Formats: sequence, C-alpha cells, structure tokens
Amino acid sequence: MPSPVVLSTVPAEAFLAVLEFLYTNSVRLHRHSVLEVLTAAIEYGLEELRELCLEFVVKVLDVELVCEALQVAVTFGLGPLQERCIAFIEAHSQEALRTRGFLELSAPALLSLLRSDKLRVDEAELVLAARSWARVGAAVLERPVAEVAAPVVRELRLALLAPAELSALEEQNQREPLIPVRTRGTKLRSAQQRGGKARGWGWGARPRVCRVSEYCRTAVTGLPLQVEQIVEAWKCHALRRGDAARGAPCRRRRGTLPREHHCFLDLPFK
Repeated sequence: MPSPVVLSTVPAEAFLAVLEFLYTNSVRLHRHSVLEVLTAAIEYGLEELRELCLEFVVKVLDVELVCEALQVAVTFGLGPLQERCIAFIEAHSQEALRTRGFLELSAPALLSLLRSDKLRVDEAELVLAARSWARVGAAVLERPVAEVAAPVVRELRLALLAPAELSALEEQNQREPLIPVRTRGTKLRSAQQRGGKARGWGWGARPRVCRVSEYCRTAVTGLPLQVEQIVEAWKCHALRRGDAARGAPCRRRRGTLPREHHCFLDLPFK
C-alpha cells in the first residue's frame, strides 16, 4: 500500500499483544492494558484471545479496575464479566464509588449497579456519588447536570432517606438540579380570569421543588410544578406505606443504614 494504515483507536501496546498472539498463539497480558487487548480481540473477531483476556481480567480484578471492566462488559454485551464486576462492586461498594472508573461509567453501566439490592452503601452516599458522576458527565458533554443524570436518578431510592435528608436534598436540588423536573401542560383560570384571558402554564414553565404540602396544592390548583421522585418519597413518609412510593423503590439495600421510618416499608431487604 502507498501509505500506512493508522489504527487510531488501538493503543500500541494492545496491538503488539494482538500481533504476538497471531504469530505465536500465546500472549503476555498486563493488568494496565488487558482491557484494551480485550477490546481489540472483540473488534477483530479473535475469540481465543478474547477468552484469554476474560480469564485474566477475572484473576486480576480489583477496586481500581472493576468499573472499567464493567464498562467494557456493558459495551460489548459480556454477560458473565458484567455479573462478576457487579458482584465485586457489591462487596466493595464504597471503595469502588470513589474511583475514577466509576465517574467515567456510561449511563447503562451505572444503571446496572443502581438496580442492585446488594450494594454495601447507604442511599445518601449513592445520591452523592450519582451527583459527582453527573457533574463529570455534564462537563464532558457540555450538558446540564440534571439532563445527564436523568437516565439514572430514577434508580435512586429516595424513600429510604429520612425526612431531614429529603429536605436537604430538596434545597440542594434548587441550587444544583439533580432530580429532573417534570411539568404539566395545564392552564390556570382564576375567578377573576374566567371572563378574560387565562394565564398559561406549559412545558416551559420554570421548574421548582415542591414538598408534600405543595404537591397537595398542585393537585388541587393544577400548578404544573412537580419533582416526581421527591414527591413520591414524601408520600411514603406521610402515608407510612411503602407502596406509596411507586416512583422511588422502597427496597433496602444491603448497606442501607437503619432509619425510624423503615419499619413502615413493605419490602424489607432479605
């Protein structure tokens, strides 16, 4: 060929490992580059090298590597590796949440973690971790934090938080929105306005956090202001029934710290 073919997506060390395998049917793998070799093996259809890489990843899996391995597993549909990574994170949750790999997870990869009941971490810490993750994504993608967080925050179990913690979350959500706001496209018509022009409220209405009292007023007046997850969590507290929090699951995780209202939840962790 008149000019070289540039493989810009494959690190040199990973491609050398691929060449070594092609010429010798063996390979020397290293912890810091095995995921790149695995990715190259999948892209080039080298099944035997792929299996060697998977075996090696499982052997060297640790806190610093596990989130990166989970991302590769989710990206390429490697079910067994994904299960091993999630099981490892379940056993070392707090340490894994502090790694750079966690902050760089994609939304589907993070969702696979937040759906687990076996994470050994309290929900308040998960909320903080999700906020840190969304901040990094917002900076990289140049999008609002709430927009980046939207796919994953529904898996946060806000009903597990105590009332004081929910209030603090509301206040922080006003300063830096994390929980997305959903508004209703309704129109208000007061007694004085019945004979004239109604005041319009649409999907572009200004978002605002509302507590239980505000939610009740919303239901009566039709105000299009709602932060659904926080509202459902408050309903769980107000009604003292776990089934009230349909938008915020009530299942306790393995690391959930006990709170007084947990005795009212219908689905305790087993």
